[in-house]
Amino acid sequence: MSLISPRRFWAMVVKEFVQMRRDRLTFAMMIGIPLMQLILFGFAINSNPQNLPLAVLSNDNTEFSRTLIAAMQNSLYYRVTEVISKESEAKTILKRGRALFVVTIPPDFGRLLARGDRPTLLVESDASDPTAAGSALAALSTIANQSLNRDLTGPLLPLQAAPGPVDLNVQRLYNPEIQTKYNIVPGLMGVVLTMTMVIITALAITREHERGTMENLLCTPVKPIEVMLGKITPYIVVGYIQMSLIILAARVIFQVPILGSLPLLLCVSILFIAANLAVGITFSTIAQNQLQAMQMAFFFFLPSILLSGFMFPFQGMPGWAQWVGSALPLTHYLRVVRGIVLKGNGLADIAPELWPLALFLVVMMTVAVKRYRQTLD
Repeated sequence: MSLISPRRFWAMVVKEFVQMRRDRLTFAMMIGIPLMQLILFGFAINSNPQNLPLAVLSNDNTEFSRTLIAAMQNSLYYRVTEVISKESEAKTILKRGRALFVVTIPPDFGRLLARGDRPTLLVESDASDPTAAGSALAALSTIANQSLNRDLTGPLLPLQAAPGPVDLNVQRLYNPEIQTKYNIVPGLMGVVLTMTMVIITALAITREHERGTMENLLCTPVKPIEVMLGKITPYIVVGYIQMSLIILAARVIFQVPILGSLPLLLCVSILFIAANLAVGITFSTIAQNQLQAMQMAFFFFLPSILLSGFMFPFQGMPGWAQWVGSALPLTHYLRVVRGIVLKGNGLADIAPELWPLALFLVVMMTVAVKRYRQTLD
């Protein structure tokens, strides 16, 4: 007697395909997640970021300074976004993330260059993300020397000799020792909160649907918004416990400097925690079982971690990827956390990142309440 019956075996294969076809959400995730990974890693992710925002403080209006600015603008590494006139603006631009680099051209730049001296360019860099700053800073010296050498002709030709016509005074702000942990450890706060808040909430509520206990709420006078708030409040407490552990580990184990206000960080984090909990509740109203809830949570978590600037420099991504990343709460929360911890940012500095979090929270909470009410009905 045969151990395996081809007929029975084929019947089981057909049965699984039929079941897979009926579970359309799971089937869509099986196709969608690999496609999303292919698109993100193939097009959006770049470990050698280019087109990074750069501001210029030019105190010299000579042919040499104009050539230098044009060379930085035309390079693949930089995108000149602002030409400023005051030194005080440079620190503000870097603190708020409007540019990753500020190049200051001294007043006597052209005169010193023409008489054979080697003028110094001040380059201030936001080194809180070492990956973004490293390769671009290495290229800046080459760009400056090659561009200026084209103007050093005739009597100025001897100035083309090594080591180049200008010196660079590079100041790596916020992370002068280029410690990767300074960037990664604070960012883990947002990643951990996203993963746990979305997944745990989606699974917890979906589990009640599977067990039938959610139907008991139909017999009570509790409103949908009251049910939701009652369910997410314990997870808010859990989120703050996780934050406290990460902050303690960052300071004690990894010696990450905390320059800003921890009470401010704790206060603004409620927006981010609540936004992720609203996402988890929305997924729980769509999923028919815990497997689907886990799949949807992963579908949300994957682009969040890849397009937020946690693993790869945000400014080095193509425009469409930055647009998608800007719609995700983790992108703005990472800027808030790193700004407070590494730069000492205050409320005015992080305000541009708070309103997108608040908007995302309002939209997701509205969707969650509406779908939850439909589920109860």
